[in-house]
Amino acid sequence: MSRHIPTYELYGENVGRSPEFWLHCETIRSRSSLHQWEIRLHRHESFFQILYIEAGSGDAIFGESSHAIRPPAVVTVPPGFNHGFRFSRDIDGLVITILRSHLSHPPGERSHLGEWLATPHLTPLDPDHAEAAHVMQTLRRLGDEFENRRSGRNEVLAAYVALALRLTARISHEGNARELSSNENERRMDLLGELIQQHFRSHKPASFYARELGVSPTHLTRIVRSMTGSTPHELIAAKLVEEAKRQLVFTLSSVQEIGFRLGFADPAYFSRFFLKYTGETPRVWRIREKVRLEGV
Repeated sequence: MSRHIPTYELYGENVGRSPEFWLHCETIRSRSSLHQWEIRLHRHESFFQILYIEAGSGDAIFGESSHAIRPPAVVTVPPGFNHGFRFSRDIDGLVITILRSHLSHPPGERSHLGEWLATPHLTPLDPDHAEAAHVMQTLRRLGDEFENRRSGRNEVLAAYVALALRLTARISHEGNARELSSNENERRMDLLGELIQQHFRSHKPASFYARELGVSPTHLTRIVRSMTGSTPHELIAAKLVEEAKRQLVFTLSSVQEIGFRLGFADPAYFSRFFLKYTGETPRVWRIREKVRLEGV
């Protein structure tokens, strides 16, 4: 008979109906020292975790397998995955817990990053490697930002999380770089993502992106459907919704101002667009989300 694996928001704390934070950061020492330096096998249904190990040592347990931790390193654990840790008493570092819905790319999304986020990883960091050093600096700054509650804190924290995860995934993938770049459709998807990032506020049609990529609109739709299950139009809409949500939570701008910045000349059309993809108007979504995050 399989043993029961507990589910927590934060290790050792009971799960409530609604979490009171979208991101929580604490030292590894502060929690592991309460449990004799051992975090037993458990899981988080709604949270993604990043552990930054700066000093000390230990073991990361992913399901039934154990992996030795040597600093500096980053451990990433997706929601719903059984995991645990054993740490030395001189452990130093951070554990960052993020509400899954606040990740820029959801684990399991059909992209390199989404697939990487869907499985646990232990990624060693070489301080002499420029991008690894940047990950270390970014996570230290995240800890400082969380602790000090300066203005614009939530927006800065979100940017640090996105950057740290993107760079860590890149470092983790480096050994397979040739294999990853050999697939032409994956290369085009990467370029499409960059183009959407540059132009989504202009509401350019799918034909514009197809032309920029040197393929027909029909062929682009076929590529995007095979890689993501969505259409190019749906990817563009998803980017607009993602940015709208970010501004609704992290800025004091009115709904009308946010709509204008995102290329919607008609505030009513912006509200209908947001309602179509989220099931709520921008105002209702903002109020509900800010109530949920109250106290962060």
